[in-house]
Amino acid sequence: MKYTIVDQSTCIACGACSIHAPSIFDYNDEGLAYNTLDDNTGNNPIPLQFENTAIDAEEACPSLSIKIADHPFEGNPLKFES
Repeated sequence: MKYTIVDQSTCIACGACSIHAPSIFDYNDEGLAYNTLDDNTGNNPIPLQFENTAIDAEEACPSLSIKIADHPFEGNPLKFES
């Protein structure tokens, strides 16, 4: 299982994530991308049928704001950064 979250502190609202994975990413009232699966906490797994599109969105994100990991983020997009 994979999990995803958007680091909204670096999001530039370019639209790449919602183009590649509209079933997972949308924009909030501030115009920043977020994970719609769990209101951007990164705790709910990505449904298997959407994993490839989520990875496409991560790769297309110019600001590297889309994060994907094998474990829940627990609300922290930098949890697995070294």
